[in-house]
Amino acid sequence: MKCFLPVLSCLAVLGVVSAQRQVAVQEGPLYRTEGSHITIWCNVSGYQGPSEQNFQWSIYLPSAPEREVQIVSTMDSSFPYAIYTQRVRSGKIYVERVQGNSALLHITDLQARDAGEYECHTPNTDERYFGSYSAKMNLMVIPDSLQSTAVRHTLHRVEQDPLELTCEVATETLQHSHLSVAWLRQRGGEKPVEVIALSRDFVLQSSSDYAQRQSLGEVRLDKLGSSTFRLTVFHLQPSDQGEFYCEATEWIQDPDGSWYPMTRKRSEGTVVNVQPTDKEFTVRLETDKRLYTVGEPAEFRCILEGQNTPDRYFAVSWAFNSSLIASMGPNAVPVLNSEFTHREARGQLKVAKESDNVFVLKIYHLRQEDSGKYNCRVTEREKTVTGEFIDKESKRPKNIPIIVLPIKSSISVEVASNASVVLEGENLHLSCSIRTAGRPLGRFSVIWQLVDRQNRRSNIMWLDRDGTVQPGTSYWERSSFGGVQMEQVQPNSFSLGIFNSRREDEGQYECHVTEWVRAVDGEWQIVGERRASTLVSITALETGFAVTAISRTPGVTYSDSFDLQCIIKPHYPARVPVSVTWRFQPVGTAEFHDLVTFTRDGGVQWGDRSSSFRTRTAIEKAESSNNVRLSISRASDTEAGKYQCVAELWRRNYNNSWTRLAERTSNLLEIRVLQPVTKLQVSKSKRTLTLVENRPIQLNCSVKSQTSQNSHFAVLWYVHKPSDADGKLILKTTHNSAFEYGTYAEEEGLRARLQFERHVSGGLFSLTVQRAEVSDSGSYYCHVEEWLLSPNYAWYKLAEEVSGRTEVTVKQPDSRLKLSQAQGNLSVLETRQVQLECVVLNRTSAASQLLVEWFVWKPNHPERETLARLSRDATFHYGEQAAKNNLKGRLHLESPSPGVYRLFIQNVAVQDSGTYSCRVEEWLPSPGGTWYRRAEDTAGQTAVQVMRPDAALQVDTVVPNATVSEKAAFQLDCSIVSRSSQDSRFAVAWYSLRTKAGGKRGSPGLEDGEEEGEEGEEEEEEDPTERTALLSVGPDAVFGPEGSPWEGRLRFQRLSPLLYRLTVLQASPRDTGNYSCRVEEWLPSPQKEWYRLTEEESAPIGIRVLDTSSTLQSIICSNDALFYFVFFYPFPIFGILIITILLVRFKSRNSSKNSDGKNGVPLLWIKEPHLNYSPTCLEPPVLSIHPGAID
Repeated sequence: MKCFLPVLSCLAVLGVVSAQRQVAVQEGPLYRTEGSHITIWCNVSGYQGPSEQNFQWSIYLPSAPEREVQIVSTMDSSFPYAIYTQRVRSGKIYVERVQGNSALLHITDLQARDAGEYECHTPNTDERYFGSYSAKMNLMVIPDSLQSTAVRHTLHRVEQDPLELTCEVATETLQHSHLSVAWLRQRGGEKPVEVIALSRDFVLQSSSDYAQRQSLGEVRLDKLGSSTFRLTVFHLQPSDQGEFYCEATEWIQDPDGSWYPMTRKRSEGTVVNVQPTDKEFTVRLETDKRLYTVGEPAEFRCILEGQNTPDRYFAVSWAFNSSLIASMGPNAVPVLNSEFTHREARGQLKVAKESDNVFVLKIYHLRQEDSGKYNCRVTEREKTVTGEFIDKESKRPKNIPIIVLPIKSSISVEVASNASVVLEGENLHLSCSIRTAGRPLGRFSVIWQLVDRQNRRSNIMWLDRDGTVQPGTSYWERSSFGGVQMEQVQPNSFSLGIFNSRREDEGQYECHVTEWVRAVDGEWQIVGERRASTLVSITALETGFAVTAISRTPGVTYSDSFDLQCIIKPHYPARVPVSVTWRFQPVGTAEFHDLVTFTRDGGVQWGDRSSSFRTRTAIEKAESSNNVRLSISRASDTEAGKYQCVAELWRRNYNNSWTRLAERTSNLLEIRVLQPVTKLQVSKSKRTLTLVENRPIQLNCSVKSQTSQNSHFAVLWYVHKPSDADGKLILKTTHNSAFEYGTYAEEEGLRARLQFERHVSGGLFSLTVQRAEVSDSGSYYCHVEEWLLSPNYAWYKLAEEVSGRTEVTVKQPDSRLKLSQAQGNLSVLETRQVQLECVVLNRTSAASQLLVEWFVWKPNHPERETLARLSRDATFHYGEQAAKNNLKGRLHLESPSPGVYRLFIQNVAVQDSGTYSCRVEEWLPSPGGTWYRRAEDTAGQTAVQVMRPDAALQVDTVVPNATVSEKAAFQLDCSIVSRSSQDSRFAVAWYSLRTKAGGKRGSPGLEDGEEEGEEGEEEEEEDPTERTALLSVGPDAVFGPEGSPWEGRLRFQRLSPLLYRLTVLQASPRDTGNYSCRVEEWLPSPQKEWYRLTEEESAPIGIRVLDTSSTLQSIICSNDALFYFVFFYPFPIFGILIITILLVRFKSRNSSKNSDGKNGVPLLWIKEPHLNYSPTCLEPPVLSIHPGAID
């Protein structure tokens, strides 16, 4: 491959690279049914070598998709494997060569085992391998489940009876398929005829034999349910006889989009016999008339009437004076006798079958000897089994006699024209009508002639009997241009048209008609001639031709419009063109020049010196006349002068050339153009204006009236100072809206502060001096100039006028800054937030800027300290106090609304206590753009006191005492009942309380309350209790050292945020005594430093540890066997003993009832002993007999 690529590249450069071989096979997968005949195409392209290529087909079965099984080859008969050899040899599998490079694989009887992947391979015939040599596709073989069933039987019907047949069609194919169902009729060995069919696309169709009956609803196909198809023929005909069966086809769509009929099934047939109803028939003969003239056509119709004639066989013969003309068999081929054969060959006679019921005899040119009797005879024939015909019944109608008369001319001629007098150039139409007493016998030739005033005759045009038209010698050229035309409008009517008539066309027009008839030998002969004429007069166009110029406005004003009318008489039709030229002589000149010409073809041509007129001049020609109006708008001096119009009368010749017939010149018109009268008026009203500095000065200049709506104004603005003699120019706006600043604006630097505006109304002009200064005070007025645009688009000043004055006084604004003076006191706890508010109640100007400063007076500090400052540009700055007290990051400033400023101190500390206030400075912009401080004010003070939280620590003082045995564990709980803050942390320590030497012995917790009360009354400085620490835990959860007697025996637990437990393991008698816990509450400061807020100690807990080393109780409880022997085993023994005693006592009492004693003293009765048991094993069980237990 590595060597092949360079070679291929070289060949591509040299242009000798061959095409690439490509094998293509039919696209799969294909679904086909078992038992069907399938074809698969394969072709090869882009190969070299012989044109006829070989093909080899193989299959890859689904059971062994990697194994190739050879099927058939076009070059090797031993190619098939054994499984396919027999089918190939028998021709059930073969390859059909379509072309040299294309072949079809045929499998005639498809089997289920034929499913798989087929490969088409073409052996290489090229010099090298390049391309693909095989292609594959999949074939799926599915069961043939299509069924088409119908009951086989024989039906006998009479003609016109209805017929209904049903057929069941069903399929169980899993793939998507379509069904088509068709009913067919077969008769004998004939080809089946399709009665009606439902295609796979659900379209009903029929063959040509039944198409018309289907369209009329005589034949129907209905689907009943899912699988039943019913054929209905409403009116049976004898031609319907035969065997009817239905045929179902199952279609599937291949991957290429085409539909393939997989399988086709035919049902059992039903034989239908149709008996005809009637065999009688009648015959009649018809013709249009009985009297004819030589040369006229005649037609005889032999009409057959009977039932089912299309399905019956008839023979027809024609006779003239009992002599046979022609005969025609059932095959409709006429046979003529010798006499009429020649006439039929020359087209003079025809025998034909027009329809199944009508037979005709046509004689196109009657002769006089054709007079006589005509008749026809109709014979019915029957077709035998051998195909021969047997004559049956024969019938003929009555004879029809006709008479043929000789030719005799009876024509008359009449000439008419569209007008007897016409205007030169109008069209002349003449008609020549031929009237006949009967039907025209032959043809006509017509000649049109003109006899002028000098009695000279000339041929205009003639039409011969063959319909050929020829012009006369003097009219040949006009006829070639269509100026003279002749036409046969109807068979007996002829017309002559002379278009664009001329003076020489005046005279007498004559129509000469000749009638021609063709003799029997074919030659033409004249049978008559007739003439008729009419007189036509033509009027010259220039008769009465005249032109007049008029104007309604001889004097106009600048920019006005004026019209000039050129009136032409007489009124000419639109076909007669008149060219009109307007000529102009300007004021002060002596010659005319052409201004504009309205040409004969409707175009407009401007003169060489009419450039100033083109954009302002409109020329219009009236539709109903040749009058021309010249309209000039925006009149100026250049349009003043004398006007004149010149008219020319033209005529179009037959060859489209033009001839000028006449020229006329009108009278002179003088037009004067004047300037408009001014109507300019400017408002003279005076007013006084006082305003605050930095506000705009609004100056108005109002034009009350103006000369024209199109007027433009130049406005000059002036200011007059008391120290000046004349006003100084501020600004000038020209009539074309250009700006020019005056010397005063330049000197005072007003350019950036001036704003000029022209209002929509057009007559109001405004000058605004922005950011007024005190120096802007003065007297202001405007000077207005009115300008108009001349018709020549040049501006000229028409008038000017000065307005009234406006006195302007500018002053500085008054200070109105005011802050809220409300006093306040705030007390807050540490770590909370303090809000300080500074409210601006009023300010001098809404455009002002405010500087806000916050400061504080600390206790014992007389000087105030700055906390923060909000500058005019809304920049926040910290003060010196903020850096000292770590306020940075804890200060927050916001302004929820204009004029309201709030300072928040977050996470306050005690050192933040003090008196707070704010100061506001108001700054105003000067007209020059700089800012100056206009006012300041200080708000009311707010005293802030920051406190630490109150101590609320409380430790549980009610603690129960406990007694434990040696080696057991005891617990010391420290429960916090309440705390000062949720952020608190606790330091917990446990102590052992013992009495110092020489003092009173400390209570172990079990003494009475009197001893405890005595201890409480002792003075603190003489406290005899000695404290020994067991364990301590700091607020940072760091453990202290364990006390030496308890080292290694302590276990600490924090059961909840407020419950701490210390467990002492392996208790000994030495641990007997009082214990307590001490709790310290710690809180975080705002600076995140912890400080101790308070401490509390619990009540003493009394713990007694029993010494069990020498007691009987401890010995018994320590041994399980001994424990059960002592406490459990005696119980049943004692129970049995007591029961025995009771039984003995009961029997003894029954046996010696009389031995109670003489004195009546009862016997002794022993009650159940009472057993006290301590399951805790702290006390031994006690068996006791209570006093009085013995009765």
